[in-house]
Amino acid sequence: MHNTLKNLFDIQNNIKTHLNKLNIKNNSKIIAVSKTFKIDKILPLIEHGHVDYGENKVQEAVEKWTEIRKKNSHIKLHMIGKLQTNKVKFAVQIFDYIHSVDSEKLARKIADEQSKINKKIKIFLQVNIGDENQKSGINKNDVKKLFSLSKEIGLNVIGLMCIPPINIDPENYFAEMNKLKKGLGLCELSMGMSSDYLKAIKHLSTYVRIGSSIFGPRN
Repeated sequence: MHNTLKNLFDIQNNIKTHLNKLNIKNNSKIIAVSKTFKIDKILPLIEHGHVDYGENKVQEAVEKWTEIRKKNSHIKLHMIGKLQTNKVKFAVQIFDYIHSVDSEKLARKIADEQSKINKKIKIFLQVNIGDENQKSGINKNDVKKLFSLSKEIGLNVIGLMCIPPINIDPENYFAEMNKLKKGLGLCELSMGMSSDYLKAIKHLSTYVRIGSSIFGPRN
């Protein structure tokens, strides 16, 4: 068995065991964060039938996935990085999910470009849950306003996404995200990475974004 596949199975088992221990029912999906990795490293997962993959650069995603997807229609691609408005035209063509919508300008651009190709991208609003100046995302107090606008212009907002501050226990931030999600009546939460995904699923994250724990360290 290829080591990436073994790593994926280990993470799936960790999640299942952790949820059973906490007596929580939560169907968390694993986004295999394949950014910077060549396709030969990802193929074992594709051949196994794994569905969800994350990229953070539009150009890399187009080059890596366009041909592969023609033969593997089950694959879902997630844009998990900062998305510039000048790349939206290409992003809506390749991605099924965008996790990083954090402004009215970006929301309107996505709505405009997806309507041109008659496609409905699944959208997460990115929340700057730690109120950090260097991070993307909207302030938690502005989430409701952006959510309302996004619905008005025809975006299919399914959930919220966050990257909590590093070197601080993320549990309080994850709990706050779950509360925000419920307040808006949303179903999905994109939070938790290799170092903290078990804490994220405790607070009902439905998509965890895992790279190095599956594929190994990046060069």
